[in-house]
Amino acid sequence: MHDASAFLGQIPVVQTPRLSLRAHTPGDYAACTAMWADPAVVRHIGGKPLSAEDVWARMLRYAGHWALQGFGFWAIEERSTGRFVGEVGFAYFKRDICPPNDGVPEMGWALVSDVHGQGFGREAAEAAVAWGDGHFGGRGTCCLIDPGNEPSIRVATRVGYVPSHRAAYKGQVSMVFTRPGPGAA
Repeated sequence: MHDASAFLGQIPVVQTPRLSLRAHTPGDYAACTAMWADPAVVRHIGGKPLSAEDVWARMLRYAGHWALQGFGFWAIEERSTGRFVGEVGFAYFKRDICPPNDGVPEMGWALVSDVHGQGFGREAAEAAVAWGDGHFGGRGTCCLIDPGNEPSIRVATRVGYVPSHRAAYKGQVSMVFTRPGPGAA
C-alpha cells in the first residue's frame, strides 16, 4: 500500500478548543461511511444515504482538492477522544447550478448525528472560515443549504454568511449564502 503520509502532512491542521481539523486518512473510511449512510445526516444533503463506494469517491475528491486547489475538506476529530465527528471545508464542486457560482469556493460541513446540537458545527465552521480568510486572499465564499435545514442555516449565519439567492440544483431549490472576504466593503 502507498504511504500517503508525506502528502497528508502538507494539509494544514487547524485546532479549536474541542476539535482538530485534519486531513482525511484511509482510517476514516469506516466512520465516514457510517456518517454518510445515516438518514439524519443526509436528510438535507441530497436526501439519500451514500453507498460505501460513493463515500470512497468523496474521500478521494477531498484529497484531490488539496492536491490540485490548495484547499479542501478536513476530517473533524474530537480532541478529547480522537473520534471522527464530521467534515468541514471548501471545494470547487463545479455544480450544474442555476445561477452558477463558478470560481467561488463553496463551504460545507456535515457531522455525525450523535453530536448534533453540541456546537461542533459552529466551532468547526468558525475555524475553517478563519483559515479561509487567510488563504483565499480576500475573496468571498459561498455555501449551498437546503431551505429546510435550520441548524445549518444557523451555523452559516453565525459564521458570517448571509442569504443571497435561491438556486436550482438537481431539481431542488437551495439557498445560496455568501460571505465576503476579509476587508470587503
